[in-house]
Amino acid sequence: MTDTHAAAKGASAPDAAGEIVSLYAAQKKIYARAVSGWFATWRWVLVWATQLLFYGLPWLQWNGRQAVLFDLGARRFYIGGLVLYPQDFIYLTGLLILSAYGLFLFTAVAGRLWCGYACPQTVYTEIYMWFENRIEGDRAKRMRLDAGPWTREKILRKSAKQFVWIAFGLWTGFTFVGYFTPIRDLAAAVPTLGFGPWEWFWILFYGFATYGNGGYMREQVCKYMCPYARFQSAMFDHDTMIISYDAARGEPRGSRPKSLGHAGLKDAGKGECIDCTLCVQVCPTGIDIRKGLQYECIGCAACIDVCDGVMDKMDYPRGLIRYATQNGIAQQWTREQMLRRVLRPRVLIYTAIMVLIVAAFAASLALRTPFRVDVVRDRGALARLVDDGRVENVYRLQLMNALESPERFRIEVDGLAGVLVSAPRTEVQVGPTEARWVPVAVQLPPETAAALGSGAHPLRFTITRLADAAGGAVEVHEKSTFVVPR
Repeated sequence: MTDTHAAAKGASAPDAAGEIVSLYAAQKKIYARAVSGWFATWRWVLVWATQLLFYGLPWLQWNGRQAVLFDLGARRFYIGGLVLYPQDFIYLTGLLILSAYGLFLFTAVAGRLWCGYACPQTVYTEIYMWFENRIEGDRAKRMRLDAGPWTREKILRKSAKQFVWIAFGLWTGFTFVGYFTPIRDLAAAVPTLGFGPWEWFWILFYGFATYGNGGYMREQVCKYMCPYARFQSAMFDHDTMIISYDAARGEPRGSRPKSLGHAGLKDAGKGECIDCTLCVQVCPTGIDIRKGLQYECIGCAACIDVCDGVMDKMDYPRGLIRYATQNGIAQQWTREQMLRRVLRPRVLIYTAIMVLIVAAFAASLALRTPFRVDVVRDRGALARLVDDGRVENVYRLQLMNALESPERFRIEVDGLAGVLVSAPRTEVQVGPTEARWVPVAVQLPPETAAALGSGAHPLRFTITRLADAAGGAVEVHEKSTFVVPR
């Protein structure tokens, strides 16, 4: 197999024949042939699953509001029954870490599964190619259409394709914005095109990106823009299941009559590969998998499906191109022997880390309090003397209700003898998903202040969500300081 480490380092790399090939040379348009088979079916299952989720999720309702909405203006993020604030950024960090380790794990086990089946670039390229195939015809028809003169049929087909591509891109941009602006309000503005400036910008920008990447750039994104192709080899080892061509079975390749049969290959000096080049024709990045592992391979397995179809027609065993490991190909292991090597140290380490992250993430969500508190001192009045010689400090408490019902909170202080919250701010009501600043005056008896002396002394606020029919009492503690003047 070719050295993917070398291919990732420079602007040129040796191919399987030892020739130097520029990675940035002008590329011809790739006309990928449509393919059917077991892996192609799974790709379309993932296309449908991801797109039903993306386009359908904003339309779901929860408690009279959009189920998933990232309201940047109000700085609230709704995910089902979960209401998050910017202070909950740690959950996004956890998701990103979990995604990274998931990517490492899947890549170590079976190569570029993400790229081949679920990456948005792969998914939208598949959708745009399907539109193209339905409007302009199969691979041979598309090639003849592009090479031919501009006739009425060519203009109509090209125009229809562009219309569908642009419409789908705009719909995608509209749906994307619907995660940040309530999509039903956005839909109501469609007849009059009454979008705001930022909504216009993101609908057009995201729509154009979808149109450009899925319709034109396609393999260029995977080959030159995506960094994953460059560092994927760091996650591979000789026991990673990758799409492989079995050269021991296939070579020497060449055409032959079907009547020769599988038994007559050895006497005729032929391998199982009939050199039909269909594996190249179906490849969305235009590579020849028979040259070995290449950084351009996104692991879509289209070459496996088409090769298995050819093997069936020739009455040869399937698997000339298949998922296999480098050790398995070199030593002619069976699939069972290769699968036994899956549970190797790096896979076990990735799995253990993922389990710990998932457990910590789930525990954090389960133990998350239904409200948050931030305590800020009033800098305009650090400390002052009030009636009866009491010392008073004024604070501002930000109460953020993470529930979708009005809640009452009791505010108390402790940590100093005789300290108390002056009425009437001992109980506060906060509306559904509301963030409210509450001024709180805390007083200390003169004898305690005299005993403590001047300076800052530790103080603790206790904010209690009062029990109601929806749930029991919940407490949150926040540390602060009480200043005694000289």
